Amino acid sequence: MTRLIRAGWIAPLVGVVLFAGLWEAVVRIFDVRPFVLLAPSEIGAELNATPGFFFENALVTGRHMLIGLVISLIVSIGVGAVMASASFIEEATQPVLVLILVTPWVAYVTSVVTWLGFGEAPIVFMVAFTSLPIFTFGVVGGMKSADQSTREVFASIDARRIDVLFRLRLPAALPSIFTTARFAMALGLAAAYFSEGAALSNAGLGAAGKRAAAFNNGPTLWATIVTTAALGLIGLGIIAAIERTALRWHVSQR
Repeated sequence: MTRLIRAGWIAPLVGVVLFAGLWEAVVRIFDVRPFVLLAPSEIGAELNATPGFFFENALVTGRHMLIGLVISLIVSIGVGAVMASASFIEEATQPVLVLILVTPWVAYVTSVVTWLGFGEAPIVFMVAFTSLPIFTFGVVGGMKSADQSTREVFASIDARRIDVLFRLRLPAALPSIFTTARFAMALGLAAAYFSEGAALSNAGLGAAGKRAAAFNNGPTLWATIVTTAALGLIGLGIIAAIERTALRWHVSQR
């Protein structure tokens, strides 16, 4: 088993190393300006010079993303439950969710900041708002996939709606929710980064990146980008770990 686990890291590691090597070569060969594209070796040096700075700001961005995603998931479960139980409501709501999903949210970040004021509120709102459609579609699709025979059993005993939701529909939606959570997290992380810069926040990777861009500080800017990417990878790992535990528990309860 240990050998298989180790072998499972070989391909991703090779891919990352080759990608970094190609990136380094392109920057060196074509003498790309640092602000346009910085070599991985220089980004690593910047991160190594002030690791505490990037770690602290990553914690802030991670907190913004986590709070926003939790709010989005809770709201999507409520909205999705209603949509899954009534086809008319589902058909009426879907276009609105699609509209939210396809609208370039970067364009209205400033309006949200003007509405909610500077600070954390608009950042969390943007994370929750942008990830809501993805979570909702996952919830609806998962709830509607609940086993038909089990649904008939619940109906035959006149089960309460809340029991049907928490004992049947929501457990059935878990795989779909975890799948969409990966996309929601990616979108939410991007929203957190850009919103931190727009909200004039004093902390967060987005705020640090905006200050670096204002002062033409390429190394710090690219270091915030790489740190954000690393934060996303950690988030994906956490989601995968929670998914394995939750689905194992769900299967054990059958």
